[in-house]
Amino acid sequence: MSLLDKMIAAVTPSESEESRADARRQARAAAGNGDWLSMILDQHDQVERAFAAVKAAPDRARRVLAHKWLATILIGHANAEETAIYPALTAISERSHATVGYSEQATVKVQLGLLETLDPMSRAYLDKLEHLEGVVQHHVYAEESNWLLDLKRKVPASQESRLTRRYKEELERYLGDERPPRASS
Repeated sequence: MSLLDKMIAAVTPSESEESRADARRQARAAAGNGDWLSMILDQHDQVERAFAAVKAAPDRARRVLAHKWLATILIGHANAEETAIYPALTAISERSHATVGYSEQATVKVQLGLLETLDPMSRAYLDKLEHLEGVVQHHVYAEESNWLLDLKRKVPASQESRLTRRYKEELERYLGDERPPRASS
Protein backbone atom coordinates (compact mmCIF):
# COMPACT_ATOMS: atom_id res chain seq x y z
CA MET A 1 0.00 0.00 0.00
CA SER A 2 1.36 3.40 -0.96
CA LEU A 3 1.88 6.23 1.50
CA LEU A 4 -1.19 7.98 0.04
CA ASP A 5 -3.27 4.81 0.51
CA LYS A 6 -2.09 4.57 4.13
CA MET A 7 -2.98 8.20 4.80
CA ILE A 8 -6.44 7.81 3.29
CA ALA A 9 -7.01 4.61 5.28
CA ALA A 10 -6.00 6.37 8.49
CA VAL A 11 -8.64 9.08 8.07
CA THR A 12 -11.37 6.89 6.59
CA PRO A 13 -13.16 5.20 9.47
CA SER A 14 -14.19 1.62 8.94
CA GLU A 15 -17.74 0.71 9.86
CA SER A 16 -18.50 -2.68 11.33
CA GLU A 17 -20.18 -5.41 9.29
CA GLU A 18 -23.12 -5.12 11.68
CA SER A 19 -23.45 -1.36 11.10
CA ARG A 20 -23.29 -1.83 7.34
CA ALA A 21 -25.87 -4.62 7.43
CA ASP A 22 -28.18 -2.52 9.61
CA ALA A 23 -27.90 0.44 7.23
CA ARG A 24 -28.65 -1.83 4.28
CA ARG A 25 -31.75 -3.24 6.03
CA GLN A 26 -33.03 0.25 6.81
CA ALA A 27 -32.42 1.41 3.25
CA ARG A 28 -34.17 -1.70 1.84
CA ALA A 29 -37.13 -0.98 4.12
CA ALA A 30 -37.34 2.57 2.74
CA ALA A 31 -37.04 1.50 -0.90
CA GLY A 32 -40.04 1.01 -3.11
CA ASN A 33 -40.50 -1.81 -5.57
CA GLY A 34 -38.27 -0.97 -8.56
CA ASP A 35 -37.63 2.63 -7.51
CA TRP A 36 -34.33 4.49 -7.75
CA LEU A 37 -33.36 3.46 -4.22
CA SER A 38 -33.98 -0.24 -4.83
CA MET A 39 -31.93 -0.04 -8.04
CA ILE A 40 -29.04 1.61 -6.19
CA LEU A 41 -29.14 -1.02 -3.45
CA ASP A 42 -29.15 -3.79 -6.08
CA GLN A 43 -26.09 -2.14 -7.62
CA HIS A 44 -24.37 -2.02 -4.24
CA ASP A 45 -24.96 -5.77 -3.90
CA GLN A 46 -23.54 -6.30 -7.37
CA VAL A 47 -20.42 -4.24 -6.55
CA GLU A 48 -19.83 -6.38 -3.43
CA ARG A 49 -20.07 -9.56 -5.53
CA ALA A 50 -17.69 -8.07 -8.10
CA PHE A 51 -15.05 -7.37 -5.43
CA ALA A 52 -15.44 -10.94 -4.15
CA ALA A 53 -15.03 -12.31 -7.68
CA VAL A 54 -11.77 -10.40 -8.21
CA LYS A 55 -10.34 -11.64 -4.92
CA ALA A 56 -11.43 -15.23 -5.61
CA ALA A 57 -10.05 -15.39 -9.16
CA PRO A 58 -7.53 -18.25 -9.20
CA ASP A 59 -5.39 -17.09 -12.12
CA ARG A 60 -4.30 -14.00 -14.02
CA ALA A 61 -6.78 -14.31 -16.90
CA ARG A 62 -9.79 -14.68 -14.63
CA ARG A 63 -8.61 -11.93 -12.29
CA VAL A 64 -8.17 -9.51 -15.22
CA LEU A 65 -11.65 -10.42 -16.47
CA ALA A 66 -13.15 -9.99 -12.99
CA HIS A 67 -11.29 -6.68 -12.56
CA LYS A 68 -12.72 -5.39 -15.85
CA TRP A 69 -16.23 -6.25 -14.66
CA LEU A 70 -15.61 -4.56 -11.30
CA ALA A 71 -14.43 -1.41 -13.09
CA THR A 72 -17.41 -1.49 -15.45
CA ILE A 73 -19.98 -1.85 -12.70
CA LEU A 74 -18.31 0.66 -10.36
CA ILE A 75 -17.87 3.34 -13.01
CA GLY A 76 -21.33 2.80 -14.51
CA HIS A 77 -22.94 2.98 -11.07
CA ALA A 78 -20.93 6.07 -10.10
CA ASN A 79 -21.77 7.88 -13.32
CA ALA A 80 -25.49 7.17 -12.93
CA GLU A 81 -25.46 8.45 -9.35
CA GLU A 82 -23.44 11.51 -10.32
CA THR A 83 -25.85 12.36 -13.13
CA ALA A 84 -29.21 11.61 -11.48
CA ILE A 85 -28.92 11.23 -7.70
CA TYR A 86 -26.36 13.83 -6.63
CA PRO A 87 -28.14 16.69 -8.43
CA ALA A 88 -31.34 15.58 -6.65
CA LEU A 89 -29.49 15.74 -3.33
CA THR A 90 -28.39 19.26 -4.15
CA ALA A 91 -31.98 20.20 -5.04
CA ILE A 92 -33.17 19.18 -1.55
CA SER A 93 -30.42 21.25 0.13
CA GLU A 94 -28.05 18.32 0.74
CA ARG A 95 -25.20 19.80 -1.28
CA SER A 96 -22.58 18.51 1.17
CA HIS A 97 -23.68 14.90 0.57
CA ALA A 98 -23.42 15.42 -3.17
CA THR A 99 -20.02 17.11 -2.93
CA VAL A 100 -18.57 14.33 -0.80
CA GLY A 101 -20.11 11.72 -3.11
CA TYR A 102 -18.55 13.23 -6.23
CA SER A 103 -15.18 13.45 -4.50
CA GLU A 104 -15.25 9.88 -3.21
CA GLN A 105 -16.31 8.48 -6.56
CA ALA A 106 -13.53 10.40 -8.31
CA THR A 107 -11.08 8.81 -5.86
CA VAL A 108 -12.47 5.36 -6.67
CA LYS A 109 -12.02 5.97 -10.40
CA VAL A 110 -8.42 7.08 -9.88
CA GLN A 111 -7.68 4.05 -7.68
CA LEU A 112 -9.20 1.71 -10.29
CA GLY A 113 -6.84 3.19 -12.87
CA LEU A 114 -3.85 2.77 -10.59
CA LEU A 115 -4.87 -0.79 -9.83
CA GLU A 116 -4.66 -1.60 -13.55
CA THR A 117 -0.94 -0.78 -13.50
CA LEU A 118 -0.16 -3.53 -10.99
CA ASP A 119 0.43 -7.23 -11.58
CA PRO A 120 -3.03 -8.66 -10.82
CA MET A 121 -1.53 -11.65 -8.99
CA SER A 122 0.76 -9.57 -6.78
CA ARG A 123 0.42 -8.73 -3.10
CA ALA A 124 0.53 -5.02 -4.03
CA TYR A 125 -2.52 -5.51 -6.25
CA LEU A 126 -4.45 -7.31 -3.52
CA ASP A 127 -3.48 -4.66 -0.95
CA LYS A 128 -4.70 -1.85 -3.21
CA LEU A 129 -7.85 -3.83 -4.05
CA GLU A 130 -8.61 -4.29 -0.35
CA HIS A 131 -8.01 -0.58 0.26
CA LEU A 132 -10.31 0.29 -2.64
CA GLU A 133 -12.95 -2.06 -1.30
CA GLY A 134 -12.76 -0.31 2.07
CA VAL A 135 -13.20 3.10 0.44
CA VAL A 136 -16.21 1.81 -1.49
CA GLN A 137 -17.71 0.19 1.63
CA HIS A 138 -17.38 3.49 3.50
CA HIS A 139 -19.04 5.36 0.64
CA VAL A 140 -21.87 2.82 0.40
CA TYR A 141 -22.40 3.03 4.16
CA ALA A 142 -22.68 6.83 4.00
CA GLU A 143 -25.21 6.57 1.20
CA GLU A 144 -27.29 3.81 2.77
CA SER A 145 -27.26 5.08 6.35
CA ASN A 146 -27.83 8.74 5.60
CA TRP A 147 -27.67 10.36 2.17
CA LEU A 148 -30.14 8.20 0.26
CA LEU A 149 -32.55 8.06 3.18
CA ASP A 150 -32.46 11.88 3.37
CA LEU A 151 -33.25 12.02 -0.34
CA LYS A 152 -36.05 9.48 0.00
CA ARG A 153 -37.63 11.48 2.84
CA LYS A 154 -37.23 14.90 1.24
CA VAL A 155 -37.80 14.39 -2.48
CA PRO A 156 -41.35 15.43 -3.36
CA ALA A 157 -43.60 12.47 -4.18
CA SER A 158 -44.29 14.08 -7.55
CA GLN A 159 -40.56 13.72 -8.37
CA GLU A 160 -40.09 10.06 -7.35
CA SER A 161 -40.98 8.55 -10.73
CA ARG A 162 -38.88 11.13 -12.59
CA LEU A 163 -35.88 10.35 -10.37
CA THR A 164 -36.38 6.61 -10.88
CA ARG A 165 -36.65 7.03 -14.65
CA ARG A 166 -33.58 9.31 -14.74
CA TYR A 167 -31.43 6.96 -12.68
CA LYS A 168 -32.48 3.96 -14.78
CA GLU A 169 -31.73 5.83 -18.03
CA GLU A 170 -28.27 6.78 -16.82
CA LEU A 171 -27.53 3.29 -15.56
CA GLU A 172 -28.54 1.83 -18.92
CA ARG A 173 -26.49 4.47 -20.75
CA TYR A 174 -23.34 3.39 -18.94
CA LEU A 175 -23.96 -0.31 -18.43
CA GLY A 176 -26.37 -1.21 -21.22
CA ASP A 177 -26.83 -4.95 -21.22
CA GLU A 178 -23.46 -5.58 -19.55
CA ARG A 179 -23.43 -8.74 -17.47
CA PRO A 180 -20.72 -10.25 -15.29
CA PRO A 181 -18.21 -12.19 -17.38
CA ARG A 182 -18.19 -15.95 -17.37
CA ALA A 183 -14.69 -17.33 -17.63
CA SER A 184 -14.25 -20.88 -18.78
CA SER A 185 -12.59 -23.13 -16.23
